[in-house]
Amino acid sequence: MDESRRNFLKAAGVGAAGVAWGIPVVSAIAKALNTGKMPNALTTKRWAIMIDIEKCSQPEVIEACQKACHRIHNVPHVEGKNHEIKWIWQTTYSGAFPDQAHEYTAESLKKAPVMVLCNHCDRPPCVRVCPTQATFQREDGIVMMDQHRCIGCRYCMAACPYGARSFNWKDPRQDIENVREDFPTRTKGVVEKCNLCAERLAQGLEPACVEAANRVAGEDAMLFGDLGDPGSRISRVLRSKNTIRRKLGLGTQPSVFYVLPGPESIS
Repeated sequence: MDESRRNFLKAAGVGAAGVAWGIPVVSAIAKALNTGKMPNALTTKRWAIMIDIEKCSQPEVIEACQKACHRIHNVPHVEGKNHEIKWIWQTTYSGAFPDQAHEYTAESLKKAPVMVLCNHCDRPPCVRVCPTQATFQREDGIVMMDQHRCIGCRYCMAACPYGARSFNWKDPRQDIENVREDFPTRTKGVVEKCNLCAERLAQGLEPACVEAANRVAGEDAMLFGDLGDPGSRISRVLRSKNTIRRKLGLGTQPSVFYVLPGPESIS
């Protein structure tokens, strides 16, 4: 392999193993890491997701989103809370929004299941503390991970107030049921998290979780779009809904919004 090709693969974040996947896949990942500017790519000023808590509180919806995400990204299924790897997971309303739950919040809402993921913050503290720039922010707001630069210091995990990052305490590949060859697997000793399906955006596709939620729960269970465009659909819908974000008081400016259920759905 000549030096220019080796440097290209390093920049792609896949290393020499990427050769086995073929040039199109390597190229897609490389472009995704470098703002996703491909001919058919979805591009924007700042990506955001809106999640309807009521529509997405059903176990089958959360499970469909998690399975879709974890399957295409080779996320291993590791038993036990201490070592589990998660890109999308379930918590309660009180767990997701501790600053929004109080003694007069309806018990049914406090206990309602809420789907959570990396918030792709506009001001991500994880990026600021990473000593190797293994975690970095693209121009469109997506917070990415380059596992080849990760030294396993876990500073980013300590800095993230949302618990959105997982550490591979062992080789994760032994816990992947069916390895997909079109997305890189990780190794022991690195951190990983949701990448907002950057590789799908580079191909003109929406995030897998958004696609799965809308298929199972109906239109606008999750909405994905450009928060940087006041005229975009997600911007217009957000202005018409009662929405909240996780731990907004910390100043991280999350890019994931949650639509509160209406009074009639709380009993």
